[in-house]
Amino acid sequence: MADEKNEVVETTEEPAVEEKVEEKKAAPSKNIEKILGSIEKMTVLEMAELVKALEDKFGVSAAAPMAMMAAPAAGAAAGADEEKTEWDVVLTETGEKKFQVVKVIRQVTDLGLKEAKDIVDNPGQVVKKEVSKDEAEEVKKKLEEAGAKVELK
Repeated sequence: MADEKNEVVETTEEPAVEEKVEEKKAAPSKNIEKILGSIEKMTVLEMAELVKALEDKFGVSAAAPMAMMAAPAAGAAAGADEEKTEWDVVLTETGEKKFQVVKVIRQVTDLGLKEAKDIVDNPGQVVKKEVSKDEAEEVKKKLEEAGAKVELK
């Protein structure tokens, strides 16, 4: 029998490095640009109607895209303060005159001394909930005169 030599050859190849490939986006057609321009000008309610009409017309469901549209809808709702009818008055900072703020809170609400003091000691709580804009602004004015900082939500 002949002696056979087995040679082991080691390679020192470097691992393959993936190259970054930039995706080239095709410019949308003029028709698509017109449609996108129209959609940008729509209100949230109009967009909801559009989605419903597309679902009915083509027999499809837009459940996933509607979830993605929820974030812009929240931003649009913040800009629609004129349509809001009920406001919450929230105490954000008490200021130096806590006793005066407690007195005002008791004056504008039906709360007792302990409850009013709890609101003053823990800013960020609602002082008056779901009131008209005029009433909310009046309460805000009184609290700010007492030295507190207030937000209307």
